[in-house]
Amino acid sequence: MTEPLLQIKSLNKSFGALTATDDVSLTLHPGEIHALIGPNGAGKSTLIKQVAGGLQPNSGEIWFDGRNVTGLSTVARARAGLGRTFQISSLAMEYTVLQNAVLGAVGHSGAVWRFFTPVMRNAKLRAAAMAALERVGLVEHAAKRTADLSHGQRRLLEVAVALTLQPRVFLMDEPMAGLGASGSKRLTGFLDGLRSEAPILLVEHDMDAVFALADRISVLVYGKVIATGTAEEIKSDPAVREAYLGEEEAA
Repeated sequence: MTEPLLQIKSLNKSFGALTATDDVSLTLHPGEIHALIGPNGAGKSTLIKQVAGGLQPNSGEIWFDGRNVTGLSTVARARAGLGRTFQISSLAMEYTVLQNAVLGAVGHSGAVWRFFTPVMRNAKLRAAAMAALERVGLVEHAAKRTADLSHGQRRLLEVAVALTLQPRVFLMDEPMAGLGASGSKRLTGFLDGLRSEAPILLVEHDMDAVFALADRISVLVYGKVIATGTAEEIKSDPAVREAYLGEEEAA
């Protein structure tokens, strides 16, 4: 297997007496989708925040493309190639769909902008934004106010904004949330093709999507990875079934 593009090494994060991340080590290789699953409160989103730079770990390291990025800011990591979609939308709801996508393209360019209108007139930024919207099927909604989109469409816009950053790794926190069966199926197909462009560290509760997409799955329980393996290995692991999958099947 090729060298990992992303390495999480012995990461620890506590909030007072609560251990949210307990000596977690993970790798993500080029062309791979590595899914992170676990019950609510397992620490999945907290881990993604540390990888993206929104939270600093108490100890451990995050390496990206052979570089220790543990001390870098969220913006610096994004510019280095870590693209994130959020569990809770970070979109500007009063802006149009196109305006949100253009802001992502601005972030990729590294340009400093002071006035919004001149940025919107930049043909190169608009072209990059429209290309991303077309890829996720939102180009016909470009002029629509983001607040008027459905929940599922906002999730797709989050992916489009991430695409404008042209990341080398995608960090995706529950992209299927609220999409419904048809929306999840469509996004699953899209992500399956996206892995060849950039590998994906995927936090997801939709187990059909996880088992369809993931090359490897890590199971997080109480902040600790209890198993890592293929979909078949995870399905048959007694500890995983007891801690998580049995609970999911009974739900």
